[in-house]
Amino acid sequence: MSSGLVDAPPSEPDASPPRRRRRWLRWAIAVAVTVVLLVTGAAVGVYARLTGNIEHEDVTAEDLGATRPPKVAGTAMNVLIVGSDQRNGKNAKYGRVAGERTDTIMLAHLSSQRDNAMVISFPRDSVVQLPACRATKGLPGQQAHVGMINESFNSGGIACTWKTIEALTGIHIDHFVKVDFTGFKGIVNAIGGVEVCLPEAIDDKKALLHLPAGKQTLNGEQALGYVRARYSLGDGSDIGRIQRQQMFIASMVKKVMSGETLTDPAKLLGTLDAATQAITTDQGLTTGVMRDLAGSLQGLDMSKIRFITTPWHYSLTQPGRVEWVPDQSKRLFQIVAKDQSVDGIKGGQAKVGRSKIQIELRNGTWRGGLATEVAAFLEQRGYHIAKIGDTATKPQARTTVVYGPNGETRVPTLRNDLQGSATRAMPAARTNRLILVIGNDWKGLKPLRTDDTEAMKGFDATHDTCAT
Repeated sequence: MSSGLVDAPPSEPDASPPRRRRRWLRWAIAVAVTVVLLVTGAAVGVYARLTGNIEHEDVTAEDLGATRPPKVAGTAMNVLIVGSDQRNGKNAKYGRVAGERTDTIMLAHLSSQRDNAMVISFPRDSVVQLPACRATKGLPGQQAHVGMINESFNSGGIACTWKTIEALTGIHIDHFVKVDFTGFKGIVNAIGGVEVCLPEAIDDKKALLHLPAGKQTLNGEQALGYVRARYSLGDGSDIGRIQRQQMFIASMVKKVMSGETLTDPAKLLGTLDAATQAITTDQGLTTGVMRDLAGSLQGLDMSKIRFITTPWHYSLTQPGRVEWVPDQSKRLFQIVAKDQSVDGIKGGQAKVGRSKIQIELRNGTWRGGLATEVAAFLEQRGYHIAKIGDTATKPQARTTVVYGPNGETRVPTLRNDLQGSATRAMPAARTNRLILVIGNDWKGLKPLRTDDTEAMKGFDATHDTCAT
């Protein structure tokens, strides 16, 4: 007989609290350029032939201001990465919208010893203190004020975004890279597609994406649809999408750095050709700099390439926006500014990390929106929300963590964050996900410990989405 806990088809998600505006998120488009920065030295000899592919844009000392963060001693490099949604020329098929915007802002940090790398993402709806930027290239400039972090690009272009990130983080930025829709697709196609793991089939008409469940190798067009998809995957939030896109890029980096790509001269040349055609950089990031950087990254352990989201929480004063957690964000930025390793952070849980756990939420109560609310709190701690729905029957008296045969090792991590819950085995499950059934006894999450810094570690490029 049905338990009524998890066997019903998921209903429409609970009525959610106000969310951030959702236009096409170009998060993964910009991260794709990380591939260029991480290609190994086997490609060095072809850089000279690719110089003409790259477009450059000036960012001057006057643009960045007189009070910049100091550059750390040594050869550490920090590269600002943005995704452009400019929709003219080859990008016109994605809708004709005047101007250029970015919903994607990241920072790639390469250590001075080239023994670790971090890619930090900044949620586009972060409410932050924006600096003043001068008017330039037909853009009006920006007055100092509190606003959303992606306003800087609209007001003052890449130079203003560069200045904003430096002002907010205290990290000296060396270069910038900008990528667009068509460039992202070209890179994916050049490496022969990127593998993802789909727990369920996708039928998303808005993203023009129709895929069966299981392991899939996505081509460029499919990959663009996958990173754009909203309603058909996860909980529909921008944060959930960022998590999914980080895993996509981790898979992409693995593919590029694999022998399959590096030992195939034609594929390698095609990848570099597509990558260099996809980007716009500052004048200082030349092919010569890229060549030297590529050579220095030979032998970088994949487990030392980490993807991290700036520690955040939902804003209490501006519904749907996010704010950064001051202490944790400051600590993360200091680690980068001083060229330290995030692996040196102590604290957090010794169990399976939250970033390696996907959760399905089932509301077993009559409290509308409860599952969506719980999802937001779990996302803040680094969990991945796979789906939100309802139990087959209501009400459920007890909050329960349901797990399959491969999920038992993940249960202690989640239970440790809950204010009391039962656990129940579900041997027939063919998933590594956990299913959190919210009952009438729901008491919420335990307060986050001050020494809990797990979210600051993110996950590394060896992460296997099919084992999550």
